Amino acid sequence: MKVVALVSGGKDSCYAMMKCLQYGHQIVAVANLMPADDSVDELDSYMYQTVGHQIVISYAECMGVPLHQKLSYRMTPGDEVEDMFILLNEVKRQIPSVTAVSSGAIASDYQRLRVESVCSRLGLVSLAYLWKQDQSLLLQEMITSGIVAITVKVAAMGLDPSKHLGKEMSVLQPYLHKLKELYGINVCGEGGEYETLTLDCPLFVNARIMLDESRVVMHSSDSIAPVGVLHPVAFHLQSKAESHSLESNDNAHEICGERVGSLFEVQGDTQACDAICQADAAVDVLVKLPEHKLHISRTQKDDTFSICCWLQDSCTTSAGLQEDLEAVLKKIESLLVEYGFGWEYVLYIHLYIADMGGFSTANDTYVRYITQEKCPFGVPSRSTVELPLLQVGLGNAYMEVLVANDHTKRVLHVQSISCWAPSCIGPYSQATLHKEILHMAGQLGLNPPTMTLCDGGVMDELAKALDNSEAVAKSFNCSISNSTIMFVNYCSTKIPLSDRLNLHDKHKAFLKQTRDFNSDKGSNSEALEPIFLYVLLPDLPKGALVEVKPVLFVAEDIEATIRDVKDQSHSRSTGYWGFQHANWHDSCIQKCIVPEKLCAVVLSVSSELAAMICDKDKGDHQNSVIGRQMDRVLRFCLYLLDKIIMENDFGWEDTMYLRFYFPTSLQVTLDALSFMLTNAFSEFAEMNRNIKIGKDPIFNLVPVLGAGKSSASMNDIITCELLARK
Repeated sequence: MKVVALVSGGKDSCYAMMKCLQYGHQIVAVANLMPADDSVDELDSYMYQTVGHQIVISYAECMGVPLHQKLSYRMTPGDEVEDMFILLNEVKRQIPSVTAVSSGAIASDYQRLRVESVCSRLGLVSLAYLWKQDQSLLLQEMITSGIVAITVKVAAMGLDPSKHLGKEMSVLQPYLHKLKELYGINVCGEGGEYETLTLDCPLFVNARIMLDESRVVMHSSDSIAPVGVLHPVAFHLQSKAESHSLESNDNAHEICGERVGSLFEVQGDTQACDAICQADAAVDVLVKLPEHKLHISRTQKDDTFSICCWLQDSCTTSAGLQEDLEAVLKKIESLLVEYGFGWEYVLYIHLYIADMGGFSTANDTYVRYITQEKCPFGVPSRSTVELPLLQVGLGNAYMEVLVANDHTKRVLHVQSISCWAPSCIGPYSQATLHKEILHMAGQLGLNPPTMTLCDGGVMDELAKALDNSEAVAKSFNCSISNSTIMFVNYCSTKIPLSDRLNLHDKHKAFLKQTRDFNSDKGSNSEALEPIFLYVLLPDLPKGALVEVKPVLFVAEDIEATIRDVKDQSHSRSTGYWGFQHANWHDSCIQKCIVPEKLCAVVLSVSSELAAMICDKDKGDHQNSVIGRQMDRVLRFCLYLLDKIIMENDFGWEDTMYLRFYFPTSLQVTLDALSFMLTNAFSEFAEMNRNIKIGKDPIFNLVPVLGAGKSSASMNDIITCELLARK
């Protein structure tokens, strides 16, 4: 990508530019916000470093790329983005090929979110390659890479303006680590402990900056943490005898022509820019489809429930994915309004499409309905996979949304491309935490800085997907190794059969290794035993082989909670339809129970177990699951789910979602399965006061190529996934 780099003069923004080059991007311009009063050294801004701004003007000549400066920057009450918006909008106008913005944010959400906001408004990609990196390693990398930076501000316990201003980072590094041990400071200065000015680095191919004269200006003489800045009085540029050409600079010359090394002063106000760049309002397209083609399911839990919408028999009349998805989105939106909600109440979305080749179309349609403007508390997390929808007579789109009746969700939405975890540039989040349950977006085996898939096959993709999941989990102070309730692993049919056999072992080995690593670092918390569900699908985004979708339990006192998990079952269940407990029933069940908190269950019925349920000859598996025999298998599933729920002191009214995965090879239509389950639930409600049935079914039927609790045998007749929460 062609990149404009936000530079402050400090080491972080310079190293961020170097990382851009490392990952194949091209720096074509740098941009800087300069105080309106040149004599002012420090504006004490949360967004911008202004100390040493007098020297940043030299970057254009040192690097050989144009520098764009907005000279009228002042502290803005409330927010600090409009000056940046004007600046970057002018860069984009002058260099239309610019598609990305680099910044040196390491740990500040305040900075990252505001850069991302401006980038979103201007249609640019945010690159933040230092984000969430270990600061000790980062500082060492900066020094090793050849960045020569001096301190120009100190404001922390242990840092003395008279001793430490003007010192190179390579000299101060050991002392900074000592202060970290003593007082817990950020060694990269992310807490405002110090600021730096870069005098030389590999990016400066033409010249280095030589500081001839400076003076110390004290802002505070506090006895514990005095604050002082180094004000440059005189400097000059020392030409480099041998300029090392950078690949990006060659391209920069091609783009900018004679403007290379020039300075552009940017004026203007926000009104003109907003008039140019304001996004068009979403077009409210009225999709006219017969109402009987739109089918709905809804769980009955009061505070958190799921709504599912799909199209029946539309494959012969539909114009395609866009029309079908618009119909589904429109229907769900109208239901949310009918229930007194909106998209801002949605926690998670499962978007199922019939052809992954239409992913871009699906995303373009999706973003017209679900936007950041409509979701001020954070856009929902999302998973998108391909299902064999048309094979079972459904339309091209199928959607399930998880809805909460409050605004207490906590959303992680990092849109910047970084080394931390895959970015979510679109309107969906990496994870959403609501009432102690962390709903994580589906994670692919993407290398975060390049957003490309690992090229080592499915095992490498799985390891990277789990790495990415762990990075997201750490942002919520937990780990997938000890807090995961359930892993749903979507597997592509492109995975070789030999690799499928080892996938589960690889997953468990990763969790053990992560748990051991955390234990060595002093984290000795007990671990939940997660449920594993493997689903075989035609295709995944980006042609990935595997996608991992974790659901985690995040509590303040996780250790105490987990200690209470064991031996909590009580014998309260009743037999229905003639079913009575048998020891082999346990082989169908995976469960994760947190007492008085949540109940997660995956129930899998293989063809062998189906034969036992139906009392048929075990060798006649095919005949045992056709027609009325499948009806009995579904009733057995309800009986067993009820048994688990009741024995663990939960009720059906606690159910957040209930999915039934069925393979297309079953040769039973979705209509037939829906009819059987609806009748079974109706009979069940008549026999059992613990369940109430509304006008819509409480279950979702999800057509797949296969599913099961093992990656080696995703060929179960029916698989149920239930999550209940008190």
